[in-house]
Amino acid sequence: MGLWAYSARPLVDPGGLPDENRFTKVVLAEKLNEPLEMAILPDERVLFIERHGDVRLYSPTTKQLRTIATIPVSTKYKDKEGHESEAEDGLLGINIDPNFEKNHWIYLYYSPAGNESKNSLTRYELRGDELILSSKKVLLDVPVQRESCCHTGGSIDWDRDGNLYLSTGDNTSPRATLYAPIDERPDRSPWDAQKSSSNTNDLRGKILRIHPEADGTYTIPEGNLFPKGTDPSDRPKTRPEIYTMGHRNPYRISVDKRTGYVYWGDVGPDAGTDSVGVGPTAEDEYNQAKKPGNFGWPYFVGDNKAYNDVDFVTNKSGALFDPAHPFNDSPNNTGMRDLPPAQPALISYPATDSKKFPIMGSGGRSAMAGPVYYKDDFRNAKRPFPDYYNGKVFLFEWMRDMILAVSFNEKGGMDKIERFLPNMPFSHPIDMAFGPNGDLYVLEYGTGWFLKNDDSRLVKIEFNAGNRKPNVQVAANQKAGAVPLKVNLSAEGTKDFDGDALTYQWKIVSRVGGQPTILNEPNPTFTFQKPGQYKAILTVTDAHGLKDSREIDIMAGNQPPQVALNLVKGNKSFYFPGQPIAYQVNVTDKEDGSLANGRIQAKQVLVQVNAQNEATTQNSTEAGHKFSEATYLSTGRVLMEKSDCKACHFTDKKSVGPSFTDVAKRYKGDANAVASLSNKIIKGGGGVWGDAAMTAHPQLGLPDAGEIVKYILTLSDKKVASPSLPTQGMYTPDKNEKGDLVLQASYKDKGANGLPPQTNEQVLVLRNPLVALGTSNSQSKGITLFKMGGQPHPLVIVMAPDTYVQFNQLDLTGIRSMAFAVAAPKAQLNAVGGRIEVRMDSPTGQLLGQTDDILPTDSKDPAAMFQPGVVKASITPATGLHNLYFVFKNEKAGKAPLFVPITVQFSN
Repeated sequence: MGLWAYSARPLVDPGGLPDENRFTKVVLAEKLNEPLEMAILPDERVLFIERHGDVRLYSPTTKQLRTIATIPVSTKYKDKEGHESEAEDGLLGINIDPNFEKNHWIYLYYSPAGNESKNSLTRYELRGDELILSSKKVLLDVPVQRESCCHTGGSIDWDRDGNLYLSTGDNTSPRATLYAPIDERPDRSPWDAQKSSSNTNDLRGKILRIHPEADGTYTIPEGNLFPKGTDPSDRPKTRPEIYTMGHRNPYRISVDKRTGYVYWGDVGPDAGTDSVGVGPTAEDEYNQAKKPGNFGWPYFVGDNKAYNDVDFVTNKSGALFDPAHPFNDSPNNTGMRDLPPAQPALISYPATDSKKFPIMGSGGRSAMAGPVYYKDDFRNAKRPFPDYYNGKVFLFEWMRDMILAVSFNEKGGMDKIERFLPNMPFSHPIDMAFGPNGDLYVLEYGTGWFLKNDDSRLVKIEFNAGNRKPNVQVAANQKAGAVPLKVNLSAEGTKDFDGDALTYQWKIVSRVGGQPTILNEPNPTFTFQKPGQYKAILTVTDAHGLKDSREIDIMAGNQPPQVALNLVKGNKSFYFPGQPIAYQVNVTDKEDGSLANGRIQAKQVLVQVNAQNEATTQNSTEAGHKFSEATYLSTGRVLMEKSDCKACHFTDKKSVGPSFTDVAKRYKGDANAVASLSNKIIKGGGGVWGDAAMTAHPQLGLPDAGEIVKYILTLSDKKVASPSLPTQGMYTPDKNEKGDLVLQASYKDKGANGLPPQTNEQVLVLRNPLVALGTSNSQSKGITLFKMGGQPHPLVIVMAPDTYVQFNQLDLTGIRSMAFAVAAPKAQLNAVGGRIEVRMDSPTGQLLGQTDDILPTDSKDPAAMFQPGVVKASITPATGLHNLYFVFKNEKAGKAPLFVPITVQFSN
């Protein structure tokens, strides 16, 4: 029965999209060092390059990755003072010749090491697995400047006529302005993109189109932007290699071999807002060139949104540039003054949500173009993609870890944009290509710029149109204990995506050998009689013989210790800053004894208390103790982790930007730091850390940006592992403690019956008494949860009276009052105000207390919604755990909104 034996089974979901469960992501290699571009060879070997010069080859036969050559490259720039900094230069682009099977040629685009500022397009011979360095031919040199970063382009592709396309960046620093870099002052050429992108006599900021010849030279194909018929007076001012111009950083390009259309993503500038007299908010672009053209940079962005002709000497604003008649009168221009009309972007989007293209979401931006899929190219492939994707272009977003499938009509007009595998995680995809077997290869750069990232990978996505292996899940009710050890094994959650009947086989195997025990049922019980280490292996087979396995390790003969961490008295849900917490730890172990009988000594037990915003939740003072990896994060750290900050910053080492630790040290003690840095995060800026500029983040509100800054500023204080506390005693949290407290107790036993030690722990979390109402466990009808930017918790908007939010099982012991931060913005919400009732066990349960009336505010300032007042409620004493209800009342409100309750402060 062949691959298509099961083709009668549905390959698409009811909405028409292919079933995502039929796609599998296979990791081929990982922990790469800045991979940039790849080429899939006819025998399915994968060639890819790393920015620092390594050419690497993955073999599907050996499943090994080798470095086959290292090209000497420049990766730095040096300013006029002689200071070196990391640039985007290096080994930038790779592709193979269309006739590779005959001539074995590959093409590299890179920044040669040495004092000459240029990037070179070169050709080499790949003989077997060896790159013959002596075969080097230089086809084309692109003069560049190495006084300032950035924007290299470097992507290589081919059309069906054997023409080579090469993308080049504007080679212009974006770090002096967030808008159009058109600085015409003397000695400011590196900050003027008019020298490159809009210069018809310069190869930078372009997509070049040439026809390589066998002798290592090239000719100019018919149909480039400045053909042979260009006015003789202008011809010396043009480069015939130019196919498209007016690009900022066309980092990944793709040529449709059927239509000849060129696609690329152009990485846009950094401005977070429109600026009157300067220019528009920054956008990234996906573009399509059906023919040669000018795509507008640096005079236009997106769908030809125009910049002003700003004079950088006087800072005076000139007229808006005209996309129908752009001109370049920069002293750095060596080409024509009057330029071809500017072409609008196919898709453009800002950092914030796009009304025109909402599918793009929000966040950091780095648009890139991938391949076009045609089913006829894969008629004999092992795993062709579904016909659904025939003719679609795959675009991708580096920063947003998103792949898009875009449909076009017969005239090349865009019909539809949709997510491709939205539930499959990616780690900054930087190149994509289909292989001969029909698989989609994806090169993942990883989290941070200029680093060897642990999450950098070469992967392939396989589509299975036939029968699929069962998806196997295994579990055991206990994995260690004294003998006899009775274990309930479970296959719960195992399923077959094709709906096949399944058979189950468990195999119990001792690590020291011997005859295995076979159990033929999904959820058996087995008793281990002899001490030892075992594996319980479950194999599940479908009706067609396809199978898969999972296993569990079982250790019989050493009972894990029991650790109990108890609060002696006081509230079991909350701590109160400055007030002591009484605790006691009890440890018992079947083989070792207990704390109570003295056979286990107190010094062998690790007891610690950590705040949620500690840099680490895993401290150790004795070898072998290890607390769980549960992460307790402050609000600012949660926001930062969800943002694109990690692309340019790391906690303790420099990347594109400074480390967070260095930022915290620089601004330590600066009373204005939160306000100034929050503003810079939102609006973008630079100048403090050299010429590096921070991209704007207009999607963040001021409160969220402030929380991120507050978190970063805490990193100036070096965290020290806290010593172990006594097994019984008092712990007093700092009066200024924020976030939750994590109490942890751990004991590692001595092992038994020749088996290794077992560790157990107990963790208690005490909440900070300041609680966001958006963290409630449930809400009644009439409550709207409103998420602002990347904030971790939504706001609660009370849209009608007699509604409530519920918190499950809070300890009310000792709680005497509650203070609510509430905003009632009349202008923004038409809020009428009201009061808050505190009730126990149900929305109509015992009334513990209520606030005075909350009155609406008349401020027309939009920020008023986040400038709440405080109302208090005295609480009738209660004890123990209860469901707590905050009920919102106003008998005269009708159906009007009441207010926005933001936080509640519990107090004893």
